[in-house]
Amino acid sequence: MRVPEDGAQRASSNRPARLTVLAIAFAFVAAIAATNPAPAAAAGFKVVVVVGPVGSSTSKYIDNARRYASQARSYGATVVEIYSPHATWSRVKAAAQGAKVLIYLGHGNGHPSPYGEFSKYRKDGMGLNKTDGNGNNNTKYWGEWYMQTYLKLAPNAVVILARLCYASGNSEWGTPNPTRTVAKKRVDNYGAGFLRTGAKAVFAEGITDASYILYGLFRTTRSIGSIFQSSPNWNGEYDFRFASTRTPGMGIWMDPYKPNRYYRSVVGNLGLTASTFRGH
Repeated sequence: MRVPEDGAQRASSNRPARLTVLAIAFAFVAAIAATNPAPAAAAGFKVVVVVGPVGSSTSKYIDNARRYASQARSYGATVVEIYSPHATWSRVKAAAQGAKVLIYLGHGNGHPSPYGEFSKYRKDGMGLNKTDGNGNNNTKYWGEWYMQTYLKLAPNAVVILARLCYASGNSEWGTPNPTRTVAKKRVDNYGAGFLRTGAKAVFAEGITDASYILYGLFRTTRSIGSIFQSSPNWNGEYDFRFASTRTPGMGIWMDPYKPNRYYRSVVGNLGLTASTFRGH
């Protein structure tokens, strides 16, 4: 059964207020960058930013994506942007090769979900334009098999999944919240394919700003786990960690803002430092 085109969009409510919060967060990070100039921090690194089709909300996703792209450029990175209605698999696949950071904003199609059995060809990957230039409602899901088979990211690369359903353990907006068991499986499954591309960490921010991740990677020496904790949206009251089943040796950290509300997660090598990520 096909995931509804508005599935990922239903992951966020009270959107005007949340967009205001995002704008403030981006401004905060920009202010930090201005007082601590180090434009060469990401020199030589490629950051790829992808926005898949999300119907009438595509322009808002692109606005957020452009802020991430601008932030990465301010650190010295070479940034490639691919946005719907031109975000086809062939374009994304070509651009992502050798990326140090891959950022995807769009619909999520994870497992477990109400939409049938697991499929490595459709689940836990990216929802991209089925055909080029034909609007923001022509979605095709490229599952984890495509990620792990065709994407070869840079050593110690990081993947950021923003505003997706399922990736951080969450459900679609307006549907029942998941149990803790289901949420854990969703995070573990969504990270699996990306962690086989050469990436060492997969962050998922269902409704909150991800700019702190770029700052942490390119401007600090923190570990992946410490970067996760550094988010302005860190709660910490209900957070928990566990070992990945899908990717042995990797850890998972989830930070729900209240019981059964799973909108923030990271899976990977939580001890990997930003210095090692940058190769020095």
